[in-house]
Amino acid sequence: MENYSIIIFILAIIIGLSAFADTIKLPQPILLVIVGIAIGFIPTMNEIEINPEIIFLLFLPPLLYDASFNISPKDFKTNINTISTLAITLVFLTTFWIAVVAHYMIPNITWPLAFLLGAILSATDAVAAISITKGLGISHKTITILEGESLINDASALVAYRFAVAAVMGSAFIIWKATLQFIVLLGGGFLVGFVMAKILAFILSRVHKNVNVTVSFMLLMPFVTYLIAENLHVSGVIAVVILGLSIARFSKKIFPESLKNSSRSLWDIIIFLLNGLIFILIGLNFRYILKGIDNDMILPYIGYAFIITIVALLIRMVRIFLQKINLQKTFQNKKSKRKISEDALLDFNNSIILGWSGMRGIVSLAIAIGLPKNLPDGTPFPERTVIIFISVAVVLLTLIGQGLTLPWVVKKLNSKKES
Repeated sequence: MENYSIIIFILAIIIGLSAFADTIKLPQPILLVIVGIAIGFIPTMNEIEINPEIIFLLFLPPLLYDASFNISPKDFKTNINTISTLAITLVFLTTFWIAVVAHYMIPNITWPLAFLLGAILSATDAVAAISITKGLGISHKTITILEGESLINDASALVAYRFAVAAVMGSAFIIWKATLQFIVLLGGGFLVGFVMAKILAFILSRVHKNVNVTVSFMLLMPFVTYLIAENLHVSGVIAVVILGLSIARFSKKIFPESLKNSSRSLWDIIIFLLNGLIFILIGLNFRYILKGIDNDMILPYIGYAFIITIVALLIRMVRIFLQKINLQKTFQNKKSKRKISEDALLDFNNSIILGWSGMRGIVSLAIAIGLPKNLPDGTPFPERTVIIFISVAVVLLTLIGQGLTLPWVVKKLNSKKES
């Protein structure tokens, strides 16, 4: 079966499974991953080649744009302290500690390779968490923080990943250069997103009475913005986020309710299909990643992946509770120059939910599979298959382990709150 035929077949499965998931009360992402693995092991099923650049272009712009378009700018600003802590500080902390654990635990993993693995697994995927917790009564603040984190943490993870790959390729890591590049990537992405938002706002202010043209422009612009930013070697992720946030504010002023409803319905269908495709692709590719691993090493590598999953979860929990304490202290300190509103404070319940929602997803999968096959001198990229296998195993462990237990955690916390 050709790849395009398989995609159509998968989309049909996604629609059917989504209805089935509601019936059996199993979170949709979990069911899609499990079915993806099962389909991948069908003998006649050929491998679907995943080009990471195409994955980023097809999936990231619409998902980021949709999330940033729907997030409240006011709530985003209120929780910016926590969002930036999780999306920047926590990403680099996670990269570091996973690297330390991987270097001393996994055979043949040098420091550059260990930091590479850490960078791949540093960013969380709010798409999975929000899909799983939909309808469970999670607070608006918690959802805002999760969405806000996912809007920015991809950029932080991609910076760490690029430097780790460069180190494996033989380039020296220089901290001031890394810091400067991070600032340029974020600043450049912000500028591109701001300019493109102004251009789109100018266009929409003149065509907003034509629903088809307006919705078409809004569908196309995230992809155009992402491509322009990436071609200018700045962050396409940040550019699309700024575009979404800006157009969200603009749309409230001039869009009639009928246009908002038409746009919302179309985006809901697109995001539904993209989310489903992401999770089923994760499962489909597991069989082919297994091929490159010696049979006697499969269980040890799964064990390493399990330990890394626990380490990442503990780091996240510790950092979130430290953030909770810091916010409380700053709020109570009337002399502090930083002003924290009461709405920005974290309580025990949303701290636990934020910590447990740290699942890995499409970004980790895409950048792992996108590892170069060879070094500049033509020799194979060291331990490439091992790094990909462990990365995919961690993604699956977080989706299945944390994903299956997250609804239970939410319900338990809600019941305690009520009693």
